[in-house]
Amino acid sequence: MTKLSRAIPALPAFDVAASVAFYRERLGFEAIHHDGGFAVLRRDDAVIHLWQADDESWRDRAAGAKPVCSGAESFIAGTASCRIETEGVDELYSELRDRDVLHEVSREGVAETDFGTREFATLDLDGNLIAFYTWVSR
Repeated sequence: MTKLSRAIPALPAFDVAASVAFYRERLGFEAIHHDGGFAVLRRDDAVIHLWQADDESWRDRAAGAKPVCSGAESFIAGTASCRIETEGVDELYSELRDRDVLHEVSREGVAETDFGTREFATLDLDGNLIAFYTWVSR
């Protein structure tokens, strides 16, 4: 029998060290591994990986030159998202509201969705979207 388990999002960051500090100070995560261009962060059972996306060589590419293809281009930072299932979503909302990290769509409070969750969103230092949610019904 096959059974999938926890998925761990890997989010691109322009400056992993700065992002680690942001996740620690503003979102309450701890760094359990950080080696420069890669970090593993954890808060309770939630784990997030950050990887360095700071290749600026695409800026100097001549017209018609080979396509951008390093996979770590700086413009990738801020293009990802993830969702983290959360117990105590209202308490977490209050905590993160007080730290001023809410996405503008969540400034009015935790929202109920038409697909059975209560959730809110935040942005990390690069602009990656992180939604925290709890199931109301399945």
